[in-house]
Amino acid sequence: MANRRRSLGSDATLKIIETIDRGDASSQRALAKEAEIALGMANAYVKRFIRKGWIKVVQAPARRYFYYVTPKGFKEKARLTAEYLSDSFEMFRVARNQCDDLIADCSALGYKRIAIAGVSDLAEIAALSTRSSDIRIAVAIDATSNQPEIAGIPVVHNFSEAGAIDAIIVTDIDAPQQTFETLTKSIPESRILTPPMLRIDRTHRFRNVNRRIL
Repeated sequence: MANRRRSLGSDATLKIIETIDRGDASSQRALAKEAEIALGMANAYVKRFIRKGWIKVVQAPARRYFYYVTPKGFKEKARLTAEYLSDSFEMFRVARNQCDDLIADCSALGYKRIAIAGVSDLAEIAALSTRSSDIRIAVAIDATSNQPEIAGIPVVHNFSEAGAIDAIIVTDIDAPQQTFETLTKSIPESRILTPPMLRIDRTHRFRNVNRRIL
């Protein structure tokens, strides 16, 4: 799960430098694909990295170019990697604590069979939180997932396939608000549990919801 504190620029920078370091930068198109950015954006990043002295470009025959990471670039890669790991561990700690709290709430309310809405890293963390409790996550609901299961939990494509459940935890990190709004059409809002880190607004309703969960 990507940490919201990290900028997309930091992620793209790290991916591009890593790709060049691996020797997989056959072209700027390849860099764009690895970093999941537009070709024009990849070109802008390469020019910026050259100005900063992080990479060097050597022209080869047939109008090809070879990219190399400089010592200064390796230093930046190390810094970004450390930042990524620090943010990832912090995200996991926060997510685990919040999922533990929600599972404790389920136990206090007498819920035994619950579902999760959204296949994601957060869903796996929620599954971890149930291991020391008597709560069972029976199913994960996600209409767009091609995975047959996550953390040993079967994945279904709509709410009607979930069977009888006591509550559902939102674990969709891509569009959590829309998922919450959609779920309220199928289950009482009081039985939809939401980790605070998703920043779901429970006081308003979207009028036009075209979400994938149901």
